[in-house]
Amino acid sequence: MSMFSTGILVLTSPLHTLPLRIAPVLSSAAQVVERTLYVHLHPGLNLGTGGGQPRPVFIPPVVDLSSLITGLYSNAANVCGHLDVRVLLTNVRAQPNNASSPETGGTGVACNPFPSPQSLSHSPEVVLTDFALQDPGQSPLVAQCLQRYTGRCYVCTPGLASVLLHPQLQKLEEEVEKEGQKDDWDSSSERMETYSEVVVGGTFDRLHGAHKTLLNISCLLANKRFLIGVCDQELLKKKVLKELIEPYALRVQRLREFLQDVKPSLQYEIVPLSDPFGPSVIDAQLQCIVVSEETRRGGEAVNKKRLENGLPGLVLHEIQLLKDAHHTEMEEEKISSSSLRSRLLGTLLTDPKQDKSHLPLVPYVIGLTGGSGSGKSSIARQLETLGAVSINSDQLGHETYRPGEVAYNRVLEEFGSDLINEDKTINRRALGRKVFGNKERLKALTDIVWPEIALLVKERIQQAREEGKQVCVVDAAVLLEAGWTDIVHEVWVTVIPEEEAVSRIMARDGVSQEDAVRRLQSQWPNTQQVEQANVVLCTLWEPEITQKQVRKAWDLLQKRIQQSREGAEPPS
Repeated sequence: MSMFSTGILVLTSPLHTLPLRIAPVLSSAAQVVERTLYVHLHPGLNLGTGGGQPRPVFIPPVVDLSSLITGLYSNAANVCGHLDVRVLLTNVRAQPNNASSPETGGTGVACNPFPSPQSLSHSPEVVLTDFALQDPGQSPLVAQCLQRYTGRCYVCTPGLASVLLHPQLQKLEEEVEKEGQKDDWDSSSERMETYSEVVVGGTFDRLHGAHKTLLNISCLLANKRFLIGVCDQELLKKKVLKELIEPYALRVQRLREFLQDVKPSLQYEIVPLSDPFGPSVIDAQLQCIVVSEETRRGGEAVNKKRLENGLPGLVLHEIQLLKDAHHTEMEEEKISSSSLRSRLLGTLLTDPKQDKSHLPLVPYVIGLTGGSGSGKSSIARQLETLGAVSINSDQLGHETYRPGEVAYNRVLEEFGSDLINEDKTINRRALGRKVFGNKERLKALTDIVWPEIALLVKERIQQAREEGKQVCVVDAAVLLEAGWTDIVHEVWVTVIPEEEAVSRIMARDGVSQEDAVRRLQSQWPNTQQVEQANVVLCTLWEPEITQKQVRKAWDLLQKRIQQSREGAEPPS
């Protein structure tokens, strides 16, 4: 079966039977769609009639629909986590305009939610459906009817393909037939209370199923305006692996794209949050705040502030957390951005930005760097046990100060012969005092020493090549500052929170907290180093977890090396 980048899934089963079908339907759809899967809800839609062409209609927001959306995103995370699933709500409305007009047929429910086809961020190339065929001979008719129906609703790629998922869903057909293909929008369905203006807040890093559930249900609740506060700056400082949080502008861009797809009729306002409350405690127009069981206390704190400000409290609409079926021991049980960030450790985050064609493929050279106390040396040792040749640039730095070396003579010329010890070596502590706090003098020193260290590193790499070694790891705290990225194939960065780094430096070197902080502040911050990283590792947790990260990084590296060498081989 052909694979398509973007698809749209039209769900037609009655609302009360859909929960049984979600997992197998999504699993089947994932065999056809590989990137973005839109979901259009029209329970009770009959695509098998030989009469008139079925048309999209408005459906009301009922409680069961909210539960369905939660279950849909939860199942998507479990069975097709690689897909960007988006539930569309353009045809869901509590009080349609002109509901009593002639075009509603006198039913009081408007039947034209799509005056013109809606444009989506990604144009669907294929439409799929769970519609249950009564007769296999119906397939051509149903496929044609499905394509026309979808074309009335959304702008699709010319030559839209259609796939009926019924062969994969036959086990469920009898259950559906027993329940009947009835319309769910009857008087027994409990309607959701909706509000003119709704607010939510969050980090919204790497938009995932739990975020989408929150946003979709908020869109169900909102009739006019939806205000979204996005954590920035101060609110990110305590986040796990904050260095891997996407930039604010990118998070907002992805939020806006998702929301515009889901319900374009709403007015969206996305604002940065530098404190836990933002505009939620001063905006008099807001009526409802959507929270989870985890953030309910935050919602209550918002209401307390609003009352202090003379504003009415907001309705707290609580949604359930989504369980993460794939979480590990070190991760949260719920679907969370921090878990997703931790899974990025050891993986290739970005391809090398520089052209590396000037570097021989053997040995493949990793530049390993990170701030003081980040654990890069322990990672270098682990990589060495896996087969890499470790090149310690700090040790090579000591060699450059030896009597007779080029750097030795130049340092004495630049900084004075009073640095010489009795054994003719350079007193590096005295040298450090001469450059400390003086950027110009420090640069004068590094301009002498760094190029000499780089030459020694290249010599060690050449030696490894002659010995037939496959991988070298250059352990270099100054890799990025010194501009040595042109002598390595990939940059790997180790990070830990600053407070942990300070504790480690104090314990390891016996220095004061003030000195430890000063040392870290003299180096590139984690965020700046991560911007240059191809792979990121973190030694914050138990050694066993670090070992798993390193093993994962090593195994993925071996695959990349194999692919790069196969690509470099001339065709036979």
